[in-house]
Amino acid sequence: MIDKIKKLLSREFILYVLFGVLTMIINTVTYAVLYNRLGWANVTSTAVAWVVSVIAAYLTNRIWVFKNKAHGFQGVLWEFSAFILCRVATGVLDIAIMHFGVDVFHFYGVLMKLFSNVIVVIGNYIASKFWIFKKK
Repeated sequence: MIDKIKKLLSREFILYVLFGVLTMIINTVTYAVLYNRLGWANVTSTAVAWVVSVIAAYLTNRIWVFKNKAHGFQGVLWEFSAFILCRVATGVLDIAIMHFGVDVFHFYGVLMKLFSNVIVVIGNYIASKFWIFKKK
């Protein structure tokens, strides 16, 4: 049990959570500005917030969290492609949650965004840890 707790609280996990929170803040603030302040459509605001947060997430995950050092053009291209593919999948999930939560069920947008981000961050961690940035 102690080993499981140590593993859960590893440096990598703590950094992922910290940068995940930062990414969630970037995503939520971008969404709120576009949707609430500029009056953009819900799904458009969600999609733009996704793009901004994916760029931030790739950089922080690659450099500080998983410290992956893919070498050569092919290595970096594979890593980036896998990262984007995973993020597209969770981005679609984010858009679906936002569409149904806000447009269909009329929940408050920012609260739905926070809920959606928690689900997305969990999915992204699993994919990053065990597929994209796994240690070879």
